[in-house]
Amino acid sequence: MLLKDFIKDGIASLSALYPKDEARSMVMFYCSDVFGFPSYQHITEPGTEVPAELLEQAQDDMRRLAEAEPLQYVLGYTEFCGRVFNVDHRALIPRVETELLCTKAEEMVLGQKPAGELKILDLCTGSGCIAWTLALDIPGAKVTATDLSEEALELAARQFRRISKKAVRPRFVKADLLDVEGTVKAVEEPCFDLITANPPYVMTSEKPEMRPNVLGWEPHMALFAPDTDPLAFHKAIAVTAMKLLAPGGSAIVELNTEIASETAAVFSAAGFVQVEIIKDLFERPRFVSFRRS
Repeated sequence: MLLKDFIKDGIASLSALYPKDEARSMVMFYCSDVFGFPSYQHITEPGTEVPAELLEQAQDDMRRLAEAEPLQYVLGYTEFCGRVFNVDHRALIPRVETELLCTKAEEMVLGQKPAGELKILDLCTGSGCIAWTLALDIPGAKVTATDLSEEALELAARQFRRISKKAVRPRFVKADLLDVEGTVKAVEEPCFDLITANPPYVMTSEKPEMRPNVLGWEPHMALFAPDTDPLAFHKAIAVTAMKLLAPGGSAIVELNTEIASETAAVFSAAGFVQVEIIKDLFERPRFVSFRRS
């Protein structure tokens, strides 16, 4: 099959789900990643054929994409903070917005004490992208990461086989964030210098606005807050952080942009200081940071 025909057919099949430019970008990225062809190959060398040994799998992948399965799941990876993370249906796909959480988190703790003495807790770790980023960016820091999903923890624990000798592998433990006492017991040690979290925060009322590649494929456990209380996870984080943050310790948590001020109020009411809403690169309120006095 000619590459140009594969591209044309792929764009046509995805245009029912995505704007045409986005559909084109997805197909071209796929061809570059899987076939190793530059984006202009089908134009400068119109006789180029899809490698025969890859055609059947590629056509199956296009069918998966046409059913709204995320490109990252089809390829099996995504990039986050300059590293390649394995991703599949077991965990949310790391978003570029969350990279800023890692940057801000590192700014909060670097220079406070030697890296080997830092203790970090990542709640609702999912794929482990935050936990691993902090562990690898701050060699020597001891990172503990929790999640309720055993499948997500399995994915997270196996992200990297080889790491720097100075870096310490994160410790992944099962814990239900809404069970504060159970979480405290699971992590086994108090006095963390930093807590991070990207908890479920999407409200049920937002479902109609969500795209099928998210709503139909990514785990709802990691997406949605309880119908009765969209701030339930943030309230649990506030109680947990008060128990587990060391005096002077800091935290940064991702939030729902629609209820940013209400989320910040949860942490102010819990007794934390320096509560601040942080905007993402698109100038939307995306995180709340705070410190224990």
